[in-house]
Amino acid sequence: MAEGETYAQRPALRGTRHMVAAGHYGAAHAAFAILEAGGNAVDAAVAGGMALGVLQPDIVNVAGVAPIMLRMADGVVHTIAGLGYWPAATDPGLFVREYDGHIPESILRTVVPAAPDAWITALGRFGTMTFGEVAAAAIRFADEGFPMYPLLADMIAARKAKYARWSSSAEIYLAGGQPPKVGEMFVQKDLARTLRYMVDEEAAAGGDRLAGLKAARDAFYCGDIARTIVDFHRQEGGWLSAKDLADFHSPIERAPSVRFGGTDVYTCGAWCQGPVLGQALNILDPSALKAAGHNSADYLHTIAEALKLAFADREAFYGDPRHVAVPLDGLLDANYGVARRALIDPSRASAEMPAHGTPQDGPRREMRGGGLRREGVPAGPPRDTSYISVVDRWGNTVSATPSDVSCDSPVVPGTGLCPSSRGSQSWAVEGHPSQVAPGKRPRLTPSPAMAVAPGRYVLPFGTPGGDVQAQAMLQVLLNIQLFDMDPQDAVEHPRMATYSFPDSFEPHDYFPGRLCLESRIDREVGEELERRGHRVAWWPERIWRAGAVCTIQADLKTGIKTAGADPRRASYAVGW
Repeated sequence: MAEGETYAQRPALRGTRHMVAAGHYGAAHAAFAILEAGGNAVDAAVAGGMALGVLQPDIVNVAGVAPIMLRMADGVVHTIAGLGYWPAATDPGLFVREYDGHIPESILRTVVPAAPDAWITALGRFGTMTFGEVAAAAIRFADEGFPMYPLLADMIAARKAKYARWSSSAEIYLAGGQPPKVGEMFVQKDLARTLRYMVDEEAAAGGDRLAGLKAARDAFYCGDIARTIVDFHRQEGGWLSAKDLADFHSPIERAPSVRFGGTDVYTCGAWCQGPVLGQALNILDPSALKAAGHNSADYLHTIAEALKLAFADREAFYGDPRHVAVPLDGLLDANYGVARRALIDPSRASAEMPAHGTPQDGPRREMRGGGLRREGVPAGPPRDTSYISVVDRWGNTVSATPSDVSCDSPVVPGTGLCPSSRGSQSWAVEGHPSQVAPGKRPRLTPSPAMAVAPGRYVLPFGTPGGDVQAQAMLQVLLNIQLFDMDPQDAVEHPRMATYSFPDSFEPHDYFPGRLCLESRIDREVGEELERRGHRVAWWPERIWRAGAVCTIQADLKTGIKTAGADPRRASYAVGW
């Protein structure tokens, strides 16, 4: 298609009251129901985010991670990390001694489950409703079940051998010994009981809303749920303790940002890969990029090379700021981005991940453990994420990326929970900024974002996709900002992704020079990229590996809210 033509198969959804765009249609409806009942964007996002943990249990866990960004009507953008720490008893040397420097699929990957605390923290500080009110949809989906949909059925089938390793997991995901079929009801009774217990404890606390929220949180982190989790981990050789759970609290922080073409783009901190988006934007020249033409060879080459430079810095510097000195101000400095831009050869792709830079206050680091070099392209089912964005009638905005898979560590019997296995995104390599350590957070891939064009619009956006998240989000943001696409058209346009850096997940595969293109990109463009040295591989059109971006553009002048929900997965938007 020629530049300017629409790629959208769905119409852009527009409204003036409130809007939701989420990774599953059921979660979008759950959030919308809260808005209709008088709740604000935070209440709705928590309801929808918890529902994603039931509706997408292969890639989101109620006891997983939940990074959250919030912009209330006062205009301040906050983040809630929603990411747990390695248990205090963690022995990093075990992975070197017994697993050849890798972190195996097992209970040993478990970090403190953060999502329940993050959601409740958001409710307590910024919301208006009770836990029971926002958890109602998730409980119903778990207790009564929901019809199995194709992508979830395919992912469970592809992971059949993984789920079969643990009887507690097989009972849920392989009932009767087989994966569920499309159209069958998928029921999670134990998970419903777990959530209902939290609601019951809230109700028993009496008193005000905040006291009830504390009781619901304590039910998970100090009560019967915590005891069940800890007993199971002790029995199975895990490290998680009662103190790890009881002491956990999600921090609330100001979001870092960069300015791109008059728009402030906010991300979470360097405990996740979020700042990669900001760094890439600083490297790119918006006027030159627009002049190159959308999805031309020059355009895609420049974006890919900018991303490689940003990911090189991610590998050298990003980690839990409580344990690693991350020079974030230097990394996000506009002049540093311009200096990195000068390293891009417009006629030749870097064959490897480039060298990291030297931001202000940033030490020169010797990179170790560069990942397992691979040929071909990434294969197999994703270890992934989902997303939800909400804008309400009062101007409050939420962007959140709940996550955690259920196939690489066991479900705790009787709970329906698979406590966060996000330890898979740490490294056992000495000296890596995301090296395993007790009390330290892994470097997370889930990374919601928010763009604010002062006086013009607010745009929460995010996606599943592992290391593709920042790449897909970058391309969608450019589609909107440089080429004036509406959000739906922007998320449906074809995308590319580079894999020329170590993967965030164990075993940290590395595909030097690999660039994947969706098939709707012109073949002549792909051939030119190959001539420049990119190792091009072609994806089918609208492949789920390219991410599934959801976004809402809230016009600050007219009040009109326009949503985009990516048909690459089960994403949908609801609003009016």
